[in-house]
Amino acid sequence: MEREGRAVGAASGELVTIGEFARLSRLSAKALRRYDELGLLRPALVDPVNGYRYYDRAQAEGARLVAWLRRIGMPLSRIGRVVTLDAGAAAVEIRVYWARVEAETAARRDLAMYLVDHLSAEGGAMSRLPGNTENTENTENTGNSENTGGAGNTGDSGGAGNTKDTGGPGAVSLVIRCAALTDTGVVRTANQDAAFAGPRLLAVADGFGEAGAEASAAAIEALKPSGWGAQEGALSAAELLNALEDTADSAARAVRDAVAPWAAPDGSGTTLTAMLWTGSRLGLVHIGDSRAYLLRGGELFRITHDHSLVQSMIDDGSLSREEAASHPGPALLLKALVGEARSAPVAVACRPDVRLQEVMAGDRYLLCSDGLSAVVDEADLRAALIAADAPEEAVRRLVRLAREAGGPDNVACAVAAWSSRRSGGRRARAP
Repeated sequence: MEREGRAVGAASGELVTIGEFARLSRLSAKALRRYDELGLLRPALVDPVNGYRYYDRAQAEGARLVAWLRRIGMPLSRIGRVVTLDAGAAAVEIRVYWARVEAETAARRDLAMYLVDHLSAEGGAMSRLPGNTENTENTENTGNSENTGGAGNTGDSGGAGNTKDTGGPGAVSLVIRCAALTDTGVVRTANQDAAFAGPRLLAVADGFGEAGAEASAAAIEALKPSGWGAQEGALSAAELLNALEDTADSAARAVRDAVAPWAAPDGSGTTLTAMLWTGSRLGLVHIGDSRAYLLRGGELFRITHDHSLVQSMIDDGSLSREEAASHPGPALLLKALVGEARSAPVAVACRPDVRLQEVMAGDRYLLCSDGLSAVVDEADLRAALIAADAPEEAVRRLVRLAREAGGPDNVACAVAAWSSRRSGGRRARAP
C-alpha cells in the first residue's frame, strides 16, 4: 500500500518521474542520477523497493540553475556551493567566477598572440607582448637599507643589469638603478606587505589573512635564487617565458608551504607583481591587485590588470571608474597566491600572468601594492616619479604620499630606472 501511495502521488502531479523531470529541467536522466550521487540535486523521493527517483516540480528551477552553471563551465564542486546560497549571494558568486574565467582567457589570448607574432617573425622583434603581471622577482639584495615612517626598507642597486654591448666603441648598454620600500601605514599595526629591489629582480607582494606576512615574504623569497640570473643576456624570449612560468610556480608552492601550518591556510595568501631583468630582456609576473606602471617620455602607463571583482565590473560596464572608488568591496580578489584548501581536492591558488616587456633608456618602472594605488591618483604617482632624482628618493616620496592620504593600508613600492651607458665612455645619469 505504501508503494502504491507513492505511485499515486507521482501520477497525481505532486511528484514526477525522473524522465519527466529531465524534460522539465533540460537535464538528462544520467546527469540527474550523477547530481543525486554528488548531493547537488536530491530527488524528493526515492522508492526503497525499486530505487525509482521522483522529483517535485518546484525543484525544476534549481535544476535549471545547475544546468546553466554547467553550460558556463563551472566545476561541480563550486556549483554545490552556489546552489546553497540565496539569490543575491549566488549572483555575486557567479560574477566572481566568470570574471576569473575572463581574466584567465585574456591571459591565454595574449600569450597566443605573442606566439603568433614570435613565430611569424621567425625569432625577430616582437610586435605584441602577452599578458599583464603584478609582481617582480629579485635575485639578491645588493643595496643599503633604511627605515622610513614604519616598516620600510630601501635598496639601491647601481651599475648592475647591463645589456650586451652592440659592439665597438660607442655601443650602448643599459644600466639599472632600483630601490624598494614598505611602510605599515597610519592605520594598521602590522605590516603584511613585502618589497625587494635588486639588479635582477624587482618585486612587491601584498599579503592578506592570518598568515599574510608569511605569504608575501615567501612569494618574494622564492623568486630570488632563480637560475636564469646566471645567464646574463643569454635567454631568448621563449626561454625567459619558460623561466617566468617556473618562478611563478615556485612562488605558488612557497606560499602554500608558508601558510600550511596555520588554522585556515586557504584564507591566507598574497598578491605578487615582479620583474625579472636578464640584462637584455625584462619579464613580468603578475597576480592580484598590486600594480606595475611604466613612466616613459613623461607619460605614465599602467601595464597590469587588476584581478579583482571591482575591475571585472569596470570591464563589463556595470561600474564606472568613479563608482569603483566608493565600491564597498574593492579588496575582493579573483586571483591570488593562496594556501591549500584542506576541505577541497584542488588548490585555490591561480596561475599568475606572465609577459615580456620592452625596456628603453630613460624608462622608470613602478611596482606597488594597493596601499599606494588605491589612495594616490595616477597624476600624483607620475609627478613623484618625475620629480625624484633617483629611485631611492622616488620610493620615499611615494610612501609619503600614501601616508598623507590617510595611510589606511600597508604600502609597498619598488622603482627601477634604466639609463644608457656607451662602452668606452662615461655612464649617463639615471633619469
